[in-house]
Amino acid sequence: MSKKVTKAVFPVAGLGTRSLPATKAVAKEMLPVVDKPLIQYAVEEAIAAGIDTMIFVTGRNKDSIPNHFDKSYELEKELEKSGKTELLKMLRDLLPPHVSCVFVRQAEALGLGHAVHCAKPIVGDEPFAVILPDDLIEDGQRGCMKQMVDLFNREQSSILGVERVDPKETHKYGIVEHSETAPGVGRLKSIVEKPKPEVAPSNIAVVGRYILTPAIFDKIENTGRGAGGEIQLTDAIAALMQDEAVFSYEFAGNRYDCGSKFGFLLANVEYGLLHPEIKDDFADYLKNRVNNI
Repeated sequence: MSKKVTKAVFPVAGLGTRSLPATKAVAKEMLPVVDKPLIQYAVEEAIAAGIDTMIFVTGRNKDSIPNHFDKSYELEKELEKSGKTELLKMLRDLLPPHVSCVFVRQAEALGLGHAVHCAKPIVGDEPFAVILPDDLIEDGQRGCMKQMVDLFNREQSSILGVERVDPKETHKYGIVEHSETAPGVGRLKSIVEKPKPEVAPSNIAVVGRYILTPAIFDKIENTGRGAGGEIQLTDAIAALMQDEAVFSYEFAGNRYDCGSKFGFLLANVEYGLLHPEIKDDFADYLKNRVNNI
């Protein structure tokens, strides 16, 4: 019987050091792109893929994330009193009624593999998605995770979202070597965490989207500390490949690395040009700004 992906894990316990000082007192996942925080874009992507259980692996100073998805009685009452019905509806529609949120504490930051393992009691014996909110991927109404869920429904195997990067940048990513099985789809032959360009097996980089089978939990439990002294999800995936097929998928869409200042600015510009409320005025501003340089 085919299994469905109904749960998504959001590892959100990181300190956001690349975005300091903005993230000194604000969770990096709550940084806004135009008018929505990064974590909301990630959750909306999961919902668009048919996922209904959101599992947030949090840490200290991350209270703003559960607060964002919680009901705000005082704010709603004030909006209702002021007759701001559109804003009130927007707040109430942040999460559809069928979607539930679960929050798990990662007491110690031991790496992405460890963060994913923290979700094991909730995930159980089911396939699940992992979404890193730092990687904002724009693909119209469909979303990257919907593409990956559709592929999982056919393959019933773990899938890693990948894209081709500048060969000089391989030291920033997990890098895969694969055998192409269909356009944009490959079966992994190897995976290595942050290799130097001269030894990287390719320039095909794993970005912040995964669908994993529950067998990954056993591999994480038996994975020692790797690059950076952390329990790397990449190392556990390498072990998983020995037992079952793992696929790479070159998704359609544009990715913005919002953990970097430049990527975050790019995302705000591009999403500003898509926003129905401001896109025309913003486009005019950009044209005038460029002409005056």
